[in-house]
Amino acid sequence: MLNSTPLNRRWTASEQISAAHSRFWATSKIMTLFFYASFAFVLIGVLGLAFDSRQILNMPAWAKTTKFAISFLLYAPTMLWMFSYMTGRPRLRRFVLDACGIMLFIEMILVLIQAVRGQAMHFNISTPLNTALWSIMGTTIFIFYGVSILGFVFFLRQKPVVDRAFLLSLRLGMALMLIGFGLGFLMTSPTSDQLASMTAGEVVMAAGAHTVGAPDGGPGIALLGWSTTHGDLRIAHFVGIHGAQALALVGWLLLAGSERRWTFLRQQPRLALVWGAAAAYLALVGSMVWQALRAQPLLKPDALTLGVWFAIAAGAALYGTAVVVRAKALARR
Repeated sequence: MLNSTPLNRRWTASEQISAAHSRFWATSKIMTLFFYASFAFVLIGVLGLAFDSRQILNMPAWAKTTKFAISFLLYAPTMLWMFSYMTGRPRLRRFVLDACGIMLFIEMILVLIQAVRGQAMHFNISTPLNTALWSIMGTTIFIFYGVSILGFVFFLRQKPVVDRAFLLSLRLGMALMLIGFGLGFLMTSPTSDQLASMTAGEVVMAAGAHTVGAPDGGPGIALLGWSTTHGDLRIAHFVGIHGAQALALVGWLLLAGSERRWTFLRQQPRLALVWGAAAAYLALVGSMVWQALRAQPLLKPDALTLGVWFAIAAGAALYGTAVVVRAKALARR
């Protein structure tokens, strides 16, 4: 382990990988296996993009597989790393990570099946089989979300075993991730057009949508598929989910900096900066939800949206500057 190694010893790349594997494996074998499987899912998705020209809703048939695999390739090691800092109740920790790993593996298999079949995965109720596959995915999503909430509560109840500001960044990052996951439920309700068709007794092909203001399948950003002409709820969903990585990075940079160059950043100012970063990130996610619900594409913000983004950036900059200035002043005393 790292703690038993002299501080001045440089680790080779293979030693670092081996140490990470040991740490992850001890935390959750199933989530570690899912992490490794995600590399294979990415490869399958990339090969599909290269050799399969079929389209699903105006996007390459293998785009969703690739997107999900890359996202999970970030999610799995983040969760393993975060939960490795939790020392209490190891069985509960393993249960949370194992259950999440199993649910996500099932989701990836379902996405792969639909890519092979050339069918949309989400909201697809066009045939009995598509409806069944979507129902299974919906069930895994609910289980995954419930278990994730349980893991968050467990995370909150743990006694600090690392720097308090760094631990706060992990906790707030996980909270942002849960909010991001929760935003996915905004997409599962039938749209007004779909409801009208259902009420009229017509056959509908989908129940739910990513796009606001138009049917799914319109012009979108390459690979991501986010609408370039209307609102898209996937954007805030995606950004929110990866708040875990963003906040953890903030906490780690502040801790590393305080030990080297920014020695004036003691624990209290670092706690304040982490809270500020989380608030700014949450405001950004909220603005993206608001923008999407107004049927406005991400890349074509109006003056109101730009004004909100500017206010978020300016507020975060002013708050951060005030905390740093005060920390320097206190350090000189």
